[in-house]
Order: sequence, then structure tokens, then C-alpha cells
Amino acid sequence: MEIETASAADGLADEPFVLTPDFYRDPHVAYRALRDRGPVNRVVFPDGSNGWLITGYAEVKEAFAHPGISKRLGSDGARSALAANNAAHQVQSGPFASMLVFYDPPEHTRLRALLSGAFGTRTVRGLAPRVTELADALLTEMATAADDVVDLLDRYAVPLSMSVICELLGVPDRDRAKFQHWSTIIVSGEHAPRERMTAATEFIAYIDHLIHERTTAPGADLLSELIVAERDGDRLTSRELRSMVLVLLVAGFETAANLIGNAVVTLLGNNDSRRRLRDDPAHIPAFIEEVLRHRSPTSETTFRYTTTPIKLGGIDIAAGELIVLSVAATGRDPRRFADPEVIEIDRPDNGHLAFGHGIHYCVGAPLARMEGRIGLARLLERYPDLELSPGSETEWRTSFAIRGLTALPVRLHH
Repeated sequence: MEIETASAADGLADEPFVLTPDFYRDPHVAYRALRDRGPVNRVVFPDGSNGWLITGYAEVKEAFAHPGISKRLGSDGARSALAANNAAHQVQSGPFASMLVFYDPPEHTRLRALLSGAFGTRTVRGLAPRVTELADALLTEMATAADDVVDLLDRYAVPLSMSVICELLGVPDRDRAKFQHWSTIIVSGEHAPRERMTAATEFIAYIDHLIHERTTAPGADLLSELIVAERDGDRLTSRELRSMVLVLLVAGFETAANLIGNAVVTLLGNNDSRRRLRDDPAHIPAFIEEVLRHRSPTSETTFRYTTTPIKLGGIDIAAGELIVLSVAATGRDPRRFADPEVIEIDRPDNGHLAFGHGIHYCVGAPLARMEGRIGLARLLERYPDLELSPGSETEWRTSFAIRGLTALPVRLHH
């Protein structure tokens, strides 16, 4: 990636900062260089589009609630902004246009209320025993592996998270491999647009079939609850139901699976934290929060755009500009967190933004936290001497939204 460490006084900070494909490998290199310029910077994104990347904690928090910044990417204003910034391919149309994350109030308020009624904290708490049962079953299955080295993502984190979200939505066991395949392609930047469109089309057809089945024969699952969810006589349309499933897939599967993977790779690289968690598992919830701050499973938000001229971080931004918020960068902002590169389990006031802020706070946050805590606790109890496979290198997925490993080979030490 092209790193420029100029200060604003040099005048170079007025030039767009170019994010090359290397950004996916280690975005924190770019974040550190951007901080030398300031918390709000004009950039060229890896896909060639132009916009503003917000990396400062205070500025991202402000932008989440700024009245001059919109998430309604299906609007005429968004289409014009995307086209003007070489990002026409980002226009949200077709099957996913009704996703909760692409709305402002009052539409966002309506959709969120309908979803929260069926997918609330009580629902998540009730899942804890089942998540523990699934985790233990996967760990027992791992114990039968002929080789002492296994890919912890493939054998544990991914199937655990996928099983939870599929059971929650009522997806049959036989279809879960396809569900995982579609999810991986849809959120990844490694696949060609045609391949992603094919995966999206197949996913939509499957969800439509599942909605039809649950409409005629409801089950004890979240999808059935969403179908009949009602608030003041209002219900989700078929299009909105379909998009809600995608939101839950990303929020409930991708985030949780990558949180577990990121927690393990962080722990195995930090002996002090590992000893503390083995000696006292009560520290696991705090450790999960520190992982969310330091190595967030979500990276950059989807595009927003300015509907009016605004000032953010002391920078004037015109109307019709694309805005991207980096929740990953905010977790290591030294203006907000002391010694941000250090893992500190007892870090006071760990108010990270990994799950967003305000009305766009991630609806799947309670589920991801619960899976992360249980998944890590059960793993450490079964395999306290777990270690990274000698000679293995961490490789990160090519995704602008998701920060997760492609594989996590570990030695179990039966």
C-alpha cells in the first residue's frame, strides 16, 4: 500500500491516501499512517472508488449519528454520490436494497422494531445452553482427529457459529454447507462480481423457498417469528424478510465466527492473557471486549454519503461525498485508549465501537458476544495447552467489511 506519513502542514495530506490491496493484509499499517494526517482523510479505496475514511474514535462516533450523513444507499442522492466517486458498483439495488443497514429513520426505526421484537436479548440468553452443547460436541469431534493439528476455524469456530444461526433461522442440517458457501462469497472481496451475483441469486431463491415453507407451516424458529411479527398493524414484506435473513447471517454468523478466531489468535500470541484466562475463566468476558477493541471482527462500515455540506474532525466535506467509518481503526486510537496496541484485560472504560453506535448498533452484538465467550471458555477448558501450529502464518480474508482469518491451524495437545 502507498504509505504517506506527511502531516497536514506539509500539504501532502490534501492528496488522497491510496489504499492498495495490501490494506486487507494489515489495515493497521494504513491506519497509523492516516493518523499522522488526521482522523478524517480522503482516500482511494482498494476497488478504485473515492471517498472519506474516518478513523478517529470521536469522529466515527459523531458520524454514526450525524444528521447530514445518510445510510439510505437506494436513494437518488446515494446513486449520484456513488456514480460521482467511481463507485457505481456499490449501488444497492435488487434483492438486498431493503436491508436494515441501508435505511435512515423513520424506515430504519420501523424495521428495527419489528426485528428486535423477535430477536431480543431474551432470545439470545435462551440460546446459551444450546451453544454450549454445540461447542462441546464439536470439541469432542475434534478429539478424534487423527492429526494433532487442526484448522480451528474449519473444525470449530465456523461450524459452531453456522449451526447456531441456522438453528435460529430454522435452516435444515442438510442445507447448512450451502448457507455457509453463499455467506462466504457474498461478504468476500476475493470473488469476481459475477460469482458474487450467482451466490446472491442462489441465496435469495433458497430464502424465498424457506419463507414460503415457514409461512404455510410455521416452526419454532426466528424466521417463523419474523413472518408473524407485528407492530401497530405493520409487518415485514417478503422483500424485507429476505433482507433480514442476510442481516442476521452476517451479524449472527460472520461476526461470531471471526470473533472466536480473532480471540484465539490473539490469546495464543499473548502468554500473560492466556495464563490469566486459564487460571480464572471469569476474565473471559473482559478479554472478549478487549479483542473487539484491538482486533475487531468488523472492519469498515458500508458506505454512507453526505446529504449536505458538513464539518467533521475540523475538515469540510461537501454534499454528495462517500463516507466510510473504520470501527477497526477506532479501537487503536491513542486519543481514546491508553497504550492501544497493548492487550489489557482489565482496561477501564473499554467503550469500543466494534458493534457500531446509536441506532446503527449491531443487532447481532449480544449473540456474537455470547458465542465468543462460550466458544473460548469451552475451548480452553478442553484444550488448555492449545498452541498455534509451528511454522504456520496467519492470512487474512480479502474483505472490506469483515476482519477474519482464512485458516487457523493449531496443535491441540490431546
